[in-house]
Amino acid sequence: MWRPTVSLCQHEDFVVDRFELLFGANEQQLAKQVSADMRSISPETQVIPNQVSVKDPWDFEEVFAAFHQFAVDYDFQPDEEQYLVHITTGTHVQQICLFLLTESRHFPAQLVQTSPARFKNKILPTGKMRIIDLDLSKYDSLATRFAQEQQTDLSFLKAGIETRSPTFNRMIERIEQVALATSAPILLTGPTGAGKTQLANRIFRLKKKRSQVVGEFVSVNCATLRGDQAMSTLFGHTKGAFTGAQQARPGLLMAADKGVLFLDEIGELGLDEQAMLLRAIEEKEFLPVGSDQTATSHFQLMAGTNRDLRQAVAEGRFREDLFARINLWTFALPGLAERTEDIEPNLTYELERFSNEQGRKVTINAEAKQAFLRFALEPSTTWSGNFRDLGAAVVRMATLAPGGRINLEIVSEEIHRLQSLWQPASAAPKNDDTTLLSDILGEDAVDRIDVFDRVQLAEVIRTCRRCKNLSSAGRTLFQASRQSKAKPNDADRLRKYLAKFNLTWSDLSGE
Repeated sequence: MWRPTVSLCQHEDFVVDRFELLFGANEQQLAKQVSADMRSISPETQVIPNQVSVKDPWDFEEVFAAFHQFAVDYDFQPDEEQYLVHITTGTHVQQICLFLLTESRHFPAQLVQTSPARFKNKILPTGKMRIIDLDLSKYDSLATRFAQEQQTDLSFLKAGIETRSPTFNRMIERIEQVALATSAPILLTGPTGAGKTQLANRIFRLKKKRSQVVGEFVSVNCATLRGDQAMSTLFGHTKGAFTGAQQARPGLLMAADKGVLFLDEIGELGLDEQAMLLRAIEEKEFLPVGSDQTATSHFQLMAGTNRDLRQAVAEGRFREDLFARINLWTFALPGLAERTEDIEPNLTYELERFSNEQGRKVTINAEAKQAFLRFALEPSTTWSGNFRDLGAAVVRMATLAPGGRINLEIVSEEIHRLQSLWQPASAAPKNDDTTLLSDILGEDAVDRIDVFDRVQLAEVIRTCRRCKNLSSAGRTLFQASRQSKAKPNDADRLRKYLAKFNLTWSDLSGE
């Protein structure tokens, strides 16, 4: 007689290492017999009995709840093991529930189904028949369970903050939907301090919780990568690939294998790195520096930027094909000034986080809270640093709070400090030249340069970025004055000019 469960272990070319046998309370004796039979024909198979409490195996809601709980509690390790779900045995309802949970990736597995062989064209009697109503809309608690699970995911992506901005909440709902449905690149745009890195990390952790990734979350700010360092950091290098390469280095793409690679400020990558990255995204292959053999890494790319990448493409600073590849799913994170409804819940969140990290409770009295919120919601309050400014403000107030309670005096002092911090920005808004120089030299260094020198230096930097080498940039910049020199040394003149600002050609060209 054909026995579907036992038959799984009777195929010579299919070895089962471990079999999780699910059975009901009234099937204990049958489970013992099946386990013994499986061990006798396949000694290498470890059979693990699992009693699942289901009163009515035809009750869709009850069966689904029991199997769903089993999936949640089970310690799946998809990076090390391959899972199959056998849906041949049990009631049709049980089979459907197993199918749905596998389809939703609660079981990170593939389906396997067995069937009996025909014997002289005879088919055994079908036995009893029962019609099951599978109209899922009638099962309120089942629908509620899915809704609760989604709300849990959304709350997780928002760090548990009860955000009130309708626009932001809709965006998070879409991110949750996309994150669990695809491994395609995701691009997060928005101003500095809007929370791009934190959100990318939470997307990764949500996918990890659902067993969709098994690798690590690897993050790097591309603005910190220059020249050979960029190539080596991202793609790794072989021993002796360049001066100082005393040991081989795997690189961040390899570290993110089977996980998520987050490239913040991706618009700062050089064109060569962009080309290598595009190949790695599309083919999962890349060449480490100094190697003639490709390396392989299967990672999901997430990227962040506060730049307009379309403009960068138009200016030739960002590859159009790479932008097209990473622009499939793009989400623009708003700044704090665009989410004033969320200032109060974020204030509460930051206070709770400070209390947890420092191990002491810190609160804010009602008068002080109202004073801070009035200031925070004023149109003139720019929040130029966005959530970083808010987080830093809470840390300062909580640290100085007498007796662990922030009072009006502490709030007034912090408001004055924030107003002073933002005053230069409101009095003299940054132009494009200042923004360009700040990215390279830092804001403090730019503030020490005279206005007319800023204009000149900014134009020099733009010219250098358009030219292939130092000599070409020098010829372009000194095109008029070099005509009066018998032996013009344009490269040396440009090198000395840049040295006045502690800059070198590699700082501007990425070489």
